[in-house]
Amino acid sequence: MTHHPTHPITPTPVRYGDAIIYSPAVPEPQMLPAEIPPGVQLVTLPDGTRTLAYTPIPATPPVPRVPAWAKTTALLAPTVGGGIAAASAGLAYAAPGLIALTEALWATVALIAAGAVAVLARPRRGASRPTTHITQHVTATGLFGRAHGGIHHR
Repeated sequence: MTHHPTHPITPTPVRYGDAIIYSPAVPEPQMLPAEIPPGVQLVTLPDGTRTLAYTPIPATPPVPRVPAWAKTTALLAPTVGGGIAAASAGLAYAAPGLIALTEALWATVALIAAGAVAVLARPRRGASRPTTHITQHVTATGLFGRAHGGIHHR
């Protein structure tokens, strides 16, 4: 069986002199350079054919390790922040009591200072001054009687 071109409308063989319409050539699909995956490269073979081929991936330099002190610091940072937040909340609740406590302490300091000033301002009794004794005698007669008395200095 030989190959006969067919007319596009009818699948029957074409006779001599009929127009033959050939379908246009389909271009080969081409990949854009952005579509080529990593590790694949467009290479030209010795016979001139261009094709995609796997190429060795260059070794990446090793990533430096994170020091242990940096890891510890990173883990402790939220804990320290939480402790500071809790302490500030506690101080906020305790502020009125602390203010009252400081006022009471200042009042105590003022009382002690006033007592010290009073002790220092009082005249001292020396051995040269004799002490004074005052004696009072009061007498009365009857329930509603008049009282009489005397004061004696010694």
